[in-house]
Amino acid sequence: MTGLAAFREKWRGRDTGVSFAADLRSVLQERNFRRLFATRLISQTGDGAFSAGVGAYVFFNKGTFPDPAAAAAAFAVLYLPYSLIGPFAGVFIDRWSRRQILVWSAFIRAVFVAVTASLVASGSLGLPLYVSVLAVLGVNRFFLSSLSAALPHVVAEDKLVMANAVSPTTGTVVGFLGGIAGLGVHFVTGGGRGGSAATLLAAGACYLLAGAVGVTMRRDLLGPPPTTGDARRPGLLAELSIVASGLISGARHVWHRRPVATALGATGANRFMYGILLLMSILLYRNYFYVTASANTSLKHFTLVVIAAAAGYGAAAVVTPVATRRLAKPTWIAILLAAGGVITGLLGPTFSQVPFVVIAFALGIVAQGVAICATTIIQESVEDSYRGRVFALYDLLFNVPFVVGAAGASLIMPRSGLSYPLIAVVAAGYVAAAAAYSLLQRQSAGGPSGSGPSSPAGPSAASPSADPPSAGPPSAAAPSAAAQRNSS
Repeated sequence: MTGLAAFREKWRGRDTGVSFAADLRSVLQERNFRRLFATRLISQTGDGAFSAGVGAYVFFNKGTFPDPAAAAAAFAVLYLPYSLIGPFAGVFIDRWSRRQILVWSAFIRAVFVAVTASLVASGSLGLPLYVSVLAVLGVNRFFLSSLSAALPHVVAEDKLVMANAVSPTTGTVVGFLGGIAGLGVHFVTGGGRGGSAATLLAAGACYLLAGAVGVTMRRDLLGPPPTTGDARRPGLLAELSIVASGLISGARHVWHRRPVATALGATGANRFMYGILLLMSILLYRNYFYVTASANTSLKHFTLVVIAAAAGYGAAAVVTPVATRRLAKPTWIAILLAAGGVITGLLGPTFSQVPFVVIAFALGIVAQGVAICATTIIQESVEDSYRGRVFALYDLLFNVPFVVGAAGASLIMPRSGLSYPLIAVVAAGYVAAAAAYSLLQRQSAGGPSGSGPSSPAGPSAASPSADPPSAGPPSAAAPSAAAQRNSS
């Protein structure tokens, strides 16, 4: 079960605040879980700070004013590695000691972060910087997947659902806090290149500490079990080929389960629109609202947008379980998408700061609400043997449309970010997505493909990661909406 789905299940029919706290206390009684959990929290704090440092430097550098194409390229660097590397990471995670992956990936990331910080301090902004950022994020994918694959080794089976509910959720929250703390480091150290470099080094310190905590666990504690006798693994290339063919068969499986296919389509549509709006928001704050002010001033005000989006993300966790006790999940998805279009259409054309903060909060609710419902629909409708492959596709449809939306908008968006046609496109796109999703749902409900086999939402053997991508923004000033994700 993914973190979001487990989290939602814990909400159903109960006071979730009490349930979440009780579950957290229960799993924290496990000594080895506490160590693994601490490794996650410290590392994801570093993830938030890293995102804040990179975002502050790329988009709020006093020496440069970002243009739409450069911003879209930064989105691609920060989002696509998770989707492209994720499905194949499991091949290695099931071969190597997971405890060693946690330790070494933490230390290797710290080294790459130091390289990134030196490039930032020197004023580099181009291919070398993007390569170093890609290296950090690529290694991080192995770290996060290993955390989830290791979880069954540190908690009792009857507590696994609790652990899956609290671990990714708490990690996402800590990521947001790490981003905000990273911005604090940025401002305290004077902002600019020096402040961004200091923020990145703080993130690197978190990674080193996470690796040190990982060392306290036994090398063989987290699996995988050693192969003995005739139980030999296929070759590495054969396993990679199996993963690729598995993604294709997962897509075929989804095609015959229309509720899942339409939920994935709704997720992709939401992320496409979100990518356009986030790109627009960054450009507005840097090149329009505060074009004559310092980069630090514009970043401080943009931080309010990030905080509002994070608050919306949290509000969705409160609102969505209540709403789906009264409405079907597809109905709630359609309502959220339509509401996103109406709010964007009403407030977006003002091109004022307060309305954009309100939009950020509202679309945080929309994004996370759609993600919770889509994740749960997948859990309920997909056969267990296909679930890991379907979630790999979900990961692709979560991040790729986001980057495509930003890249497409960058072709016509002015440097200032102020574009009435694009606001209209986003508002109409949300409403059209809601209408199309509702229509397809009604059509699929009457056909044989409208339902798929339901199975208990347990962990899929086909997927190494129980962390779905976060629907909210990556922490702090990161060029996103995380934040997640992800996932986690």
